[in-house]
Amino acid sequence: MGRLLLWTSVILFTVIGVAALVKTRKSDETQVVVIAESSQLAPVQIEFIEEPVVIEEVVETVIKPPKNVEEPITGAWPLDAHGLPTADRIESLFSASDDTFPYVKTIRYRSRVDWLKGRQAWISDYATHYKTPSHFIARSLHGKGNYYKEDVANGNRFTVLDPDKNIEFYLLVDLSRCKLWFYLYDRDTHKRILLKDYIVGLGKPSPLKSSGLLTPRGKYSLGDRIVAYRPHTMGNHNGEKIEMIRVFGTRWIPFEKEIANTSSPAKGFGLHGLPWMDDPSTGSLVEERVSLGQYKSDGCVRMASEDVEEIYAIIATKPSYIELVTDFNEANLPGEEAR
Repeated sequence: MGRLLLWTSVILFTVIGVAALVKTRKSDETQVVVIAESSQLAPVQIEFIEEPVVIEEVVETVIKPPKNVEEPITGAWPLDAHGLPTADRIESLFSASDDTFPYVKTIRYRSRVDWLKGRQAWISDYATHYKTPSHFIARSLHGKGNYYKEDVANGNRFTVLDPDKNIEFYLLVDLSRCKLWFYLYDRDTHKRILLKDYIVGLGKPSPLKSSGLLTPRGKYSLGDRIVAYRPHTMGNHNGEKIEMIRVFGTRWIPFEKEIANTSSPAKGFGLHGLPWMDDPSTGSLVEERVSLGQYKSDGCVRMASEDVEEIYAIIATKPSYIELVTDFNEANLPGEEAR
């Protein structure tokens, strides 16, 4: 009897053990199948553990193009408080270390070049060869404000306007806001790029003028007889010999020809710096900064010295136009907006 009970117990525990083993294997197989479906990999044999299995997420790596690969300039510019575009990418033109702007080329200076025989090449020679203002190259070499400094050594790097790009420049003036927008226009792609916006001074109010100001409306070409003035540079103005910066500041860019919807002839109008006047406290000449953003000129567009010098250094060798409108939204800008 005792032997019978013993064998019965052994058989019972054996059955229970086999059942448990089968259940464990089924659990393992189920877990392998779940992992295979989640990761989309072939099932693998793993050890059963009580802790949950963490499956790592596969993250896709986005490889950006090298910096020297030219990317398209697209998208809308940021807007100011009045909902009008605003930008400042002027330094992209002058920076020899920034090769993302597709309208300039970086040049390494060499005193002896293939395209000039018999003598050393100076900055003015590079300017002529690359159809770029010498002031443009000087600023690229020495920074803002150094438009007359032409010191250069072999190996120095600077930018020039890309001679293979068919570009022109377009200035838009909003008469109601005393503001100017400066665009580069690519004639091949029909895209315009906002380079910078500025505060300007404009002509005095005049009810006899259709624009309501001594400053005219319409589109004009800008002339190539531009002038840079320094202190003590004398000239004639209204039949009087005068120090020219007292009238035109440090730069003069004349309107040349009426193009469309003009309210006055081009002659006599221009874009120039703020007048300079005597400062009683120092006895030296200073800019009349108070007239910036005001209606105080005899019709010309006035700009701060650093602003008009900047534009002068860029547009001098390219076709350039200015459009003057009562409101920005009335403008007939060329091409499509790009960034």
